[in-house]
Amino acid sequence: MYCGLIKIGVMGSAGGKMDAGIIEKCKELGRAIADEGCAILTGGCPGLPHYAVLGCKEKDGLTIGVSPALSIQEHVSRYNSPTDNIDVMVFTGMGLMGREIIGVRSCDIVIIVGGRSGTLGEFAIAYDEGRIVGVLTGTGGVADHVDDFLPVIEKPTGSRMFFDDDPRSLIERCVKSFKAEPPIIGEREAAG
Repeated sequence: MYCGLIKIGVMGSAGGKMDAGIIEKCKELGRAIADEGCAILTGGCPGLPHYAVLGCKEKDGLTIGVSPALSIQEHVSRYNSPTDNIDVMVFTGMGLMGREIIGVRSCDIVIIVGGRSGTLGEFAIAYDEGRIVGVLTGTGGVADHVDDFLPVIEKPTGSRMFFDDDPRSLIERCVKSFKAEPPIIGEREAAG
């Protein structure tokens, strides 16, 4: 039985071109997370994940950032990342790639929006560890190509995949699946 606040990780493009329509989808994603009574978790970065944080805060949702930095000063000056609208910041001191593991492992559900190589790494961690993974299609980058490389992976991990171009529908489907049957995380590692 799962007791606690469901944490939904939003992993996606921190930089690059950001279309106004995709930005609005990310804000709606954050609003939907708050409306479901869940917390949002991001890498504490700018870009699409932060737009989801802004949407979540519009609805008074709980926001968590997992920073690659050791301190708030490093978070802002070295990584050029925001601190506004993040309720809880976890400073890992593990750099960009190291914080991905902590971020994904801290989530119950992982949502992929847009994305480049970092998002691809976060997807791989979430998939390999059997997390529920939602993909917000129509947001470009990795999100629009996950279904291209899933057949190549051919690895049964227990991960449940959801694809949707509607942010609210995607969150509702992922949360419903989690509540019906929370994934058993770590069972494969213990057995293997």
